[in-house]
Amino acid sequence: MRELTTIIAGALGGALIAVVIIFAAAGNGLLPTTGGAMSGETIREYLLANPGLVAEMDQRLAAQNQENQQKNAALAMEKIGLSAFFDPKIAFITGPANAQKTVVELYDYNCPYCRASLPAVEKFYEEHKGDTRFSFIEFPIKGPDSIVAAKVALAARNQPDKYIALHFALMRETGMVNAQVLMDNARKVGMDLVKLKADMEKPEIDAAIDASHALAKRAGIDGTPTFVVNGIIHPGAVDDATLAQMAKES
Repeated sequence: MRELTTIIAGALGGALIAVVIIFAAAGNGLLPTTGGAMSGETIREYLLANPGLVAEMDQRLAAQNQENQQKNAALAMEKIGLSAFFDPKIAFITGPANAQKTVVELYDYNCPYCRASLPAVEKFYEEHKGDTRFSFIEFPIKGPDSIVAAKVALAARNQPDKYIALHFALMRETGMVNAQVLMDNARKVGMDLVKLKADMEKPEIDAAIDASHALAKRAGIDGTPTFVVNGIIHPGAVDDATLAQMAKES
């Protein structure tokens, strides 16, 4: 019974999972309305008489999934340690070294949810760059253009005074961030393009991308953006209120 439910849960969506569970429970005589197995028609009548049950189960399943994800993320962070997200080999790190607050973002320049989070991230950065340690980690998962974008951004770290300006400029793009867009933005923020292109070819660039993917895998991170605020993993897009609350609660 449990194995069947697990298999179905992995393949189907919330409300449908709830219906499947109800049918399985009814078929095994586990519903409170019967002492034995229920027929398909009886189950149908039961569901029609209790229309809120599916939605309730759907919500409960979603809450349980979120709780399990949070527990797994907490266990991963306990095992990995926050310092892994502040490794200068994979992260652009800025802010006071002794800051009590920390914010990490794993992102892809072609991720719409990363772009949607930019106003909140940029505002939070400007307001807290004096009291918070920030880590910006390239996590390209949207295809070849994103890999190139990550390489440019990694190479841009060798011109650290221009990196943040380039990062935010790329996140403001509305179309695909490709090689031409990358160079145009690098030029606009005043980067040395000859040095930038040369630095892109260094072996440590590919190594950094591989390392960021390996770290994400260890942490159970598979999407962008993902934030790690004061050591707690928070997947998904953020707005001003959400990011401020995350920083307050963490």
